[in-house]
Amino acid sequence: MTLEDDEVVHVEGAVAPCDVLFVCEHASNYFPESFGDLGLSDEVRESHVAWDPGALALTRLLAERFDSSLVAGGVSRLLYDCNRPPVAESAIPQRSEIFDIPGNVGLSDAAREARVEQIYLPFRGAVEQVIAMLEPKAIVTVHSFTPIYHGAKRDVEIGILHDRDTRLADGMLEALAGAPHDVQRNAPYGPEDGVTHSLKLYGLATQTANVMLEVRNDLLRTETQIAHMADVIEGALQAALAGLAKDTKTEEGR
Repeated sequence: MTLEDDEVVHVEGAVAPCDVLFVCEHASNYFPESFGDLGLSDEVRESHVAWDPGALALTRLLAERFDSSLVAGGVSRLLYDCNRPPVAESAIPQRSEIFDIPGNVGLSDAAREARVEQIYLPFRGAVEQVIAMLEPKAIVTVHSFTPIYHGAKRDVEIGILHDRDTRLADGMLEALAGAPHDVQRNAPYGPEDGVTHSLKLYGLATQTANVMLEVRNDLLRTETQIAHMADVIEGALQAALAGLAKDTKTEEGR
């Protein structure tokens, strides 16, 4: 069972120095034939447990507006979640929300390691290579989340997530204070849920400002909705980047 690197990760946009690199780990619900369907119905493989609906379209629009590049996952996160380290059980989940994932149950260590080598490592390598080439001032990961989780309604519409580096998150939250949306810090997930792996790996490790965006997927169902959300996020991110640049100049002047 083999996969080509260009099947599991996609790099789009001009590879040139830029302000922001966008990363979309859960961009696809594609299941390569070599893996089968993991024992899942079409309905489950098309649902939010298999990917982040609307996230790639939003990421592409943001990358276009910032004249930047993006790195996107090419296969379903049920095969391997590229926002999780290999040591995490949730990297290859046996259950996702209310759904059992039969094809992930009882995997041998060798089978798990094969997923790491075939999916995670090529994705990680692509992100690290693009960072080295672009030298971005900021790294932004883009996700979407379901409005109903374990039967409970979620009111938050836009989540601004961070780990130890709060610079971009603080700036975006300040800029979004008057937005006509329910915007929350570290919601509907936070670092305690293990969702900041990419921020730590690509942002904290390189001392690059970073933030993770979560948008409720019922707000990303049409082109009009996606364009509106891109407007909201673009403005907030531009403001946060301007604040970051100002702080950097202040530090350099001391």
